[in-house]
Amino acid sequence: MPTDRIEKLLQDIRLLDNARFELMQSLRELILNLDPSISEEVKYGGLLFSVSKPFCGIFSYAKHASLEFVEGASLPDKFKQLEGEGKLRRHIKLSSLQDIEAKHVREYLLSALGASRKS
Repeated sequence: MPTDRIEKLLQDIRLLDNARFELMQSLRELILNLDPSISEEVKYGGLLFSVSKPFCGIFSYAKHASLEFVEGASLPDKFKQLEGEGKLRRHIKLSSLQDIEAKHVREYLLSALGASRKS
């Protein structure tokens, strides 16, 4: 059952670092609240979010969480927060709950969700 895998991943993160768990959980809630049709699954060691196809994922690392955008290279970056140089993907590194607002995460998520629906 996918929900069990999601809960296990989140609990594993909580055991390693409660602050990272809170950051991941906040990102997860923000993403899921964008649209009721968004689904989530455990993939590639993190949580992948989709609306008919994947548009973003969140991954926990030792000192930060990463919000990855599947087609991030095509997203507007007016706040200059996107990192990465590959052909498609871009990411935003987040170290604290405050980074969610400071790095304009909601705006990037809305842009990625909109782009995913167009393609």
